[in-house]
Amino acid sequence: MYPSPVEYNDRMEKTVDRLDSATIARLVGEAIAHIACELRPDVLAALERARQEEGDARGQVILGQLIENAHIAARDRVPLCQDTGTVWVLLEVGEACVVSADVFSKVDAAVAEAYRACGLRMSLARDALVDRQNTGDNTPAFCELSFVQGLGHGARLHVMLKGGGSDNASRIVMLEPGAGMAGVRRAVLEAVVEKGANACPPLILGIGVGATFDKVAGLSKRALLREVGSNNPVPALDVFEHSVLAALKATDVGPGGFGGQTTALAAHVLTAPCHIATLPVAINLCCSALRSHSMFLSCEA
Repeated sequence: MYPSPVEYNDRMEKTVDRLDSATIARLVGEAIAHIACELRPDVLAALERARQEEGDARGQVILGQLIENAHIAARDRVPLCQDTGTVWVLLEVGEACVVSADVFSKVDAAVAEAYRACGLRMSLARDALVDRQNTGDNTPAFCELSFVQGLGHGARLHVMLKGGGSDNASRIVMLEPGAGMAGVRRAVLEAVVEKGANACPPLILGIGVGATFDKVAGLSKRALLREVGSNNPVPALDVFEHSVLAALKATDVGPGGFGGQTTALAAHVLTAPCHIATLPVAINLCCSALRSHSMFLSCEA
C-alpha cells in the first residue's frame, strides 16, 4: 500500500451512500470538465508569487502570459492547454467504506462523454506498440484503488489530466543505495537540465523515492497531489525539498525554458520502504498546467 499524499486544499466534500460505479463515474466526468479549464488555485497563486520574485525580464513576461492564459481559460471555458492529456483516477478508500466491485466500470464512458462535451483533444493510442491508432474518445482512463487506514467511512477521489510532453521528460532511475539525498538531488537536476525545457516550465516535480522499480513511479505521481507551497510533513524531507528548489533555481532553465530563476514552482517528495540493496527514484515532471482535483467522499449512509 502506498503512503497517502497530503491533498491540496481545493477539494469538494460530498456525501454518498456507497462507492458504486455510477457515482464515481459521474464525479470523474464533473472533475474533468472543471480541471481542463481551471488551473488549481494553489498553482495559480504560486505563478503569481513567482512573477513577483522573478529577476529575469523575459521570465516575468512568460509567467504573466501563463497567468493570463489561466484567467482566459477559466473565463471562456476553454482548455488550459491543447494537450488535454490522459486521465488518471485514484480512489483511496477507508476501512469502513462499502465499495462496489465494478467501481470503475463506467468511468470510461464518463471520460468519453466529458471529452466530447468539453471539446477536449483525444490523445490515446489503442496500443503503445502494435496499434497506434487513436481510440477516438480518450479512453481508457488509468484507474487505481487504494485502501487507506484511518479514513473510516471516508474516501478520497483524485482525478488528474497529464500531458504527454511532461511525461516524456520524466524518468525512473535505480541509484546505488549509498547515493542518499545527494544522489537523488543530482538525478533530479540531470533530468530537469536535460529535458525540463520540453516539459513547459515552470515545473511542479513529484519525486518518488523507495518501494520497487514498478511502484516508485506511483509515488511520484501521488506527490503531485500535494498543495504547492505546503510543507512536507517529514521535516528532513521538507529541508531536502527546499535544497532541490534552490538547486533548480541555479540551473537557469527558467519559465518556458528561456532562462530565469523560476525553473520550478515546487518539488514534492514522497518516500516508501525499499530493499536494502536498492534506491529507486522516480522524477515526475509536470508542466505549469497541473490539472487535478481532489474530493473527500463521506460514505456513511
